[in-house]
Amino acid sequence: MPETLPLTVPNRATLLAIAAEVGTPVYVYDASVIRHAYRAFAEGLAPHPHAIHYALKANSTLALVRLLRSLGAQADANSGGEIEVALRAGFIPDQIVFTGVGKTADELDRAVSLGVKAINAESPGELDRIAARAVAQSTTVRVALRVNPDIDAKSHPHISTGLKTNKFGMPLEQVRQLYRDHARQPGLEPVALHIHVGSQITSLDPLRRAADRAVALARDLRGDGIQIEYLDLGGGLGISYDGTPVPTPAEYAAAILPAVRDTGFSIVVEPGRALVGAAGTLLTRVIDLKQYGDGLRFAVLDAGMTELMRPALYGAFHRVVPVSPREGAEQPYEVVGPLCESSDIFGHDRRLPPLEVEDVMAILDAGAYGSVMASTYNRRPLLPEVLIDGDAWKVIRRRQTIDELLSTEL
Repeated sequence: MPETLPLTVPNRATLLAIAAEVGTPVYVYDASVIRHAYRAFAEGLAPHPHAIHYALKANSTLALVRLLRSLGAQADANSGGEIEVALRAGFIPDQIVFTGVGKTADELDRAVSLGVKAINAESPGELDRIAARAVAQSTTVRVALRVNPDIDAKSHPHISTGLKTNKFGMPLEQVRQLYRDHARQPGLEPVALHIHVGSQITSLDPLRRAADRAVALARDLRGDGIQIEYLDLGGGLGISYDGTPVPTPAEYAAAILPAVRDTGFSIVVEPGRALVGAAGTLLTRVIDLKQYGDGLRFAVLDAGMTELMRPALYGAFHRVVPVSPREGAEQPYEVVGPLCESSDIFGHDRRLPPLEVEDVMAILDAGAYGSVMASTYNRRPLLPEVLIDGDAWKVIRRRQTIDELLSTEL
């Protein structure tokens, strides 16, 4: 597997300057990579009416959300907090779709009062709760019912969302009757179907099949007199973490657009990882090296599972490379974090040039589900974030202090 810095990563001098001035660990994002990814989606989907709703769950750092809004993206929010981030980033309510498995009463009240583009409902009970709040506020709410199509996305079980054993949405065979039952319920305006089968999908077949099933169901509903306005086909397109080929946004568009062509339905897509994942680098520093008698070597970094949870949570692979590699034969290292957990490890048996304490390391493709899943376990303050744009860079989130971490405690 290639472990070198790819061309999309900012140059080494810039990374070393950021590490020296801001300190490590620190997240670094490249705006040019995000722009390129967004434009690839926009160009691929251009032949059909569409809206690209960036999934904030991938990375909700305010500056990145603002960047995507400036490119033409709309927003997909999975919580009340993400709705507030979207609003602060400049999105107006009818550019925000609110989804999520368990929406609280306060979150629903807020979404209803704002008049978001749609609330993607998960169950008949949630439709009833939305309707009650809409009636109480003397308004009508645009809703989409989430469909569980029982499609295996062939991704990690923890990020599969489209199987009948998953908690997401309602079974495909029940949705038509549910819509019939709720279509004329006071306070509700059914406008869409929502379908999303998983994350880090690297095969187009599940996405194509999901689009086909959504279209067939929407046509049935139209025959029932329910006017579906658009199909929300979700997101889930993966990126390459190890250098192996994955479908491009253009190939993704070519896979799903035939299903909706000539149907009269516009589409919404919800990419997250595919827009920001490759743009992010976690800069970290070697803080200890040790070798056992049997030759086992450990490189201990100042970043750990508190900064990047994916390897511990999913066994996810990320390339780890020295920013300034030394001359010399490569050696196998266990690349680990500093936390008191054996799962705090970034890679087994990684072949790397000789390392020394204080070397700056880059953990690649960390722009999605990195900083947004960071924690303060072991009382580690949240790390800073930096955005590179052309020849300039700036801190877009400063490092949390211990005082700030403890400020809510009485």
